[in-house]
Amino acid sequence: MQRSDLKEIAIVGLGLIGGSFFKAAQKAGYNVRGIDRNDPVEVSNSDLVIIALHPTLTVKWLLEHAADLKKGALVIDVCGVKSAVIKELAPKMNGSFTFIGGHPMAGKEVSGFENSDAELFRGASMILTPFPQDQKIAEDIVPFFTELGFKEVIFTTPEDHDKRIAYTSQLCHLVSSAYLRDELALKRSGFSAGSFRDLSRVGAPDPELWSELFLMNKTELLPVLERMIERLTDFQTAIANDDRESLISQLAEGQAIKEKLQGEEK
Repeated sequence: MQRSDLKEIAIVGLGLIGGSFFKAAQKAGYNVRGIDRNDPVEVSNSDLVIIALHPTLTVKWLLEHAADLKKGALVIDVCGVKSAVIKELAPKMNGSFTFIGGHPMAGKEVSGFENSDAELFRGASMILTPFPQDQKIAEDIVPFFTELGFKEVIFTTPEDHDKRIAYTSQLCHLVSSAYLRDELALKRSGFSAGSFRDLSRVGAPDPELWSELFLMNKTELLPVLERMIERLTDFQTAIANDDRESLISQLAEGQAIKEKLQGEEK
């Protein structure tokens, strides 16, 4: 899809992510229309529609407004789970438009349009999960995302996306939230530095959204969470038994993986 093919872009949902897509596309010189979920819908002239709503609202909006879309339009959702959304939508596609699942690997620990930023996607990756028959269309839209600042576009399946995101994103929010729900959290003044800040930074800033993401991806999230609990239990057992050798071994294993990851980032 050439830039000349994108005469009008519509962004549905103007929170942090949708608002950032709106600002980034506008900055890149595209004719972009922002549609809040309560606004009258006008997408009949939009060549590309990006839906930036919660997963259930994404499905609801597309099913309600499929007939309003321009014939041949490309529709991309950007919510944080893919399999559940596509499972709901796939049987009801009418073939008049192309739907591709998407997920930008960018965000903040705050939400809302007021916190959106045209530079939010700078250096980030954009994940796309097209149906096999739509791979060429997905590849053609890559230049649009790079214009918005994305460093790369990664293609994968909805199932692979959900498995990886359960670990790299959802588990992090669960751990952060659990960490903060301790009686000492509000007594940390003067006794905290970078460690507290790093671990408390995410913590599922939008409980309505994140609870929905966790439950819609529970098939992939539960095994990851169970493995995390097992590793914490190993630490608990070692400390309770004064087993310094076990502690050293576990910490060294984590440190070795950390150093390997840091080396890959250079």
